Formats: sequence, C-alpha cells, structure tokens
Amino acid sequence: MANNNDTDQFKKVLSHAKEYGYVFQSSEIYDGLQAVYDYGQNGVELKKNIREYWWQAMTQLNQEIVGIDAAIFMHPTTWKASGHVDAFNDPLIDNKDSKKRYRADVLIEDYCEKYVQKAEKEVAKAAKRFGDDFDAVMYRETNPRVMGYLQKAKEPVERLARLLEAEDLAGVKALIEELEIKCPVSGSMNWTDVRQFNLMFGTKLGASADTATDLYLRPETAQGIFVNFLNVQKTGRMKIPFGIAQTGKAFRNEIVARQFIFRQREFEQMEMQYFVKPGTELEWFEVWKERRMAWHNSLGLGSENYRFHDHEKLAHYANAATDIEFKFPFGFKELEGIHSRTDFDLKAHEEHSGKKLQFFDHEENKNYVPYVIETSIGLDRMFLAIFSNSLQDETLEDGSSRTVLKLPAALAPVKAAILPLLKKDGLPEIAHEIINELKWSMNVLYDEKDAIGRRYRRADANGTPYCITIDHDTKDDHAVTVRDRDTMTQERIAIKDLKAYIEPKVQMSEWLKRI
Repeated sequence: MANNNDTDQFKKVLSHAKEYGYVFQSSEIYDGLQAVYDYGQNGVELKKNIREYWWQAMTQLNQEIVGIDAAIFMHPTTWKASGHVDAFNDPLIDNKDSKKRYRADVLIEDYCEKYVQKAEKEVAKAAKRFGDDFDAVMYRETNPRVMGYLQKAKEPVERLARLLEAEDLAGVKALIEELEIKCPVSGSMNWTDVRQFNLMFGTKLGASADTATDLYLRPETAQGIFVNFLNVQKTGRMKIPFGIAQTGKAFRNEIVARQFIFRQREFEQMEMQYFVKPGTELEWFEVWKERRMAWHNSLGLGSENYRFHDHEKLAHYANAATDIEFKFPFGFKELEGIHSRTDFDLKAHEEHSGKKLQFFDHEENKNYVPYVIETSIGLDRMFLAIFSNSLQDETLEDGSSRTVLKLPAALAPVKAAILPLLKKDGLPEIAHEIINELKWSMNVLYDEKDAIGRRYRRADANGTPYCITIDHDTKDDHAVTVRDRDTMTQERIAIKDLKAYIEPKVQMSEWLKRI
C-alpha cells in the first residue's frame, strides 16, 4: 500500500503529465469521462516510442517472430471459444457506508502487500546493521519476524485462489471479514455480498435493430493472433517455434477503474504469442521470463523496481503464469504477464470453428496443436511506469532545485531543444539551420522565449535529453554548447559533428543493444 510520500509523488505525476502535454482527461471540457484519457502532444510521442521499442525488440531482433494487426471487431463465437463470455469476470464488493465499490481480490492482495512491505523493511534494517556480509535470502528464510510477516502475506492469497477456483463468493466475503479489511474511505467493514461482473463491452453490427448482430469490443488482442495462426504460419512458412506479435486497443468495462492510466476502460496492449512444441512449453516459459526482464532492464529504470510474482490461481488456459511487477508510486503492481497457455486457445477455436489449427512437424512426421507462451504488457502501464519513475525533484549544489523528467533518451518525445541565446544577430537563423540538419533523424524543438536558464529548466521538466545553445561565439567557431539533461554538464561541439555526437545517445538501435 502507498504511504503519504508515495501519494504526494503520484499527485505530482498527474499534474506534471497534464502541465507538459503528456496526458489529459478525455472530454475534459464536458467534465471528463471516468477512466478514459487522451495522450497530448508529448504523450503521443512517448507512447509511440515505447510501442516501437517493444516492436523492434520483438520482430526485428527475432527472426522467428512476425507481427500482425487484427481487427477490433471479431466474430462473436471467438469470445465464446476463448471463455470470455462465460468466465471473464471480476469479483466486486460494495461498502454500504461509503457506497464505494472494490474488487474483492484486490482488497485481499493489498492487505497482504502490507505484510510484504513490513518484511522488506525488516530486511532493509538488517542489511544496514550487518553490512556487506548480509545474506538477504537466508534472513528471509530464518528470521522469525520476517517469516511471520511473509506467512501472513502468503496464506490469504492462497485461500483466495482456492475460493475463486471453487467460485465460492460467500467464502471470499468471509475471508475479507475474517481479515478485518476496512473500506479505505469509510473505515467500516459494512460489506455487501461479493458478486461477479462480466467485463466485456457489448455493441451491435447491422443496419437495423431487428437484424443487428451482437458483437463485443475485444477485451484483449491475443485472440486476433490465435484465429490468424494458420494464415501467418502458411503464408510466412513459419516453423515451430515461432511467434506472432501485435499491439492495439482493447476494452474492458472496469467497474473499479482508478489510479490514472494504470486501469482504464480503453487501453492498449503489446502482446506476443510464441508457438512451441508440446512438452517444451515450460522451458520456453523460463526463456521468455528472462528475455522480457532483460528488455525492461535495458531502459535503466532500476532492477530493484521490478520483481516476478507467480500466480497462485492459474487462469483456465494456463499451466504456468507469472507477472512482472513494477514499483509504481502506489506500490508494486502488475506491469506484464507471462503465461504458458498450453494448447487451450487453438483447440477451443478448432472445436468452435470446425477448422484444423495444427502444425505439421516434418521432423516427427505428424500434425499437432502447438502450445503457446504469451507475453502481454499494457502500453499505458508501461508509459506510467516510465513517466513516474523518471519524474524527480533534485536539490542542486547551489541550493536551488529543479524538476526533471529523466526519460530514457531513446523514448523521449523530443531529443534536443535548439536554443538561440538571443532572438537577433543571426543566431535564430543558425538555430534553424541546425534544426533542418537534425530533423531528418530525430525530433527537435526550437525555443527562443525567456532567459536561457528558464529554457533549460523547461527542457528538463519536459524530459528533453539535450539542449543545444547557439551563442555569439558560434558565428566565429562554428560550434555550439550541448547540455546534458541528467548531469547538466556542458560541452562545446562543432556544428558539423552535432548529428554524430547526439544520434548514438538517442537512437533506439543503440539502446536495443543493451538487451
């Protein structure tokens, strides 16, 4: 659970995202639409860059992975086959005093997370006390207090998994009452019964109400991959193992949507389904856990801000599942899911469509339905992870402070701000010459308003990695001053060398080599 400092940080994230053109409330002039957001002029660039960084890592760096873009509308039987019509539900509970609605499973998970955090505080204190010789793993396994906290965190989640598996909603309510979980708003335990709500948005396809077909807005992008499995495999002459990647919008009627863009009703997913030989899926599951964590770590957000969380309750299609959780301002929450989906999806679509969705293995001389490893990450959640982690307040050596958005340079909306020291003496003309040289390979911004120090601060707060200042000496030495956002160091660079100096630091291809 978040403490006051985390809450303050989250408020800063929200206000900074709006002030600098990253995220706006949807339909704000009409008082907005809850849990729906628009991405502003900087937000759309950051979002595009995150998507591209994922896409290149998947399809460009892996010869056996290709991409598709399936339609949002799909035949309604798709969702019957996938299990979404019958089983895509959230267990919800209301507090009678506050009239607030909560996901019952999240209430219990948040309760358990408090004990995880207590355990981690004990470990951190011990690490400080014992120094370099401290063994954190052993301490967690042998210290009675830490073990007690971790047991209190583990047991309710395991019980919750069993109750949800048995669809025992009365048991879920009883567990909430037994743990004495209070409503965060009213502080009371005056709860309603737990009920299930289906999360799919329904719509109609057809010219008149009488003949219209009932459709759903897709709640995930994965099914568009599964129904195209054979199309891609045959036209691409793909051999097992191979993957199909896709990014796109998905829609869920989240009854409890909150925490800014973390949980929305309209959101974007980046998913890859990797088709493997049956019996090898758990090996590939481990491989993709490592690969996905390496991708995250290449962005430099801090390995301590990530952790794996294995699922206690497996989805109906899975035989192994883990989440990559990230430390958001409101605590560790799911950022990406990695699932071994077995052959559930392809077999279900075979059954409902009457079409064979199999692979002929020439080595074994037989057909089989492949097993699937899925990696699924929310683009909006990744955006929030990067943005919240990058937003920092710093106290400088002279006692002043600055707000800086330390976005990974490869993802930053603007790579360089071009700043003529004065609006005269030919300096703006030189600035525009530099823009015309750099704009072909990177996003640059011209800014001539205010004193140079204020322009630096504005670029820092906007996440721009480099500022290029044109001064009076430029006319003589044909060089400019390049200022680094993160270190604030300044270097004199010849104009002819600018492109070669900046490009390697901001190009996606260079960052991808870190994976």
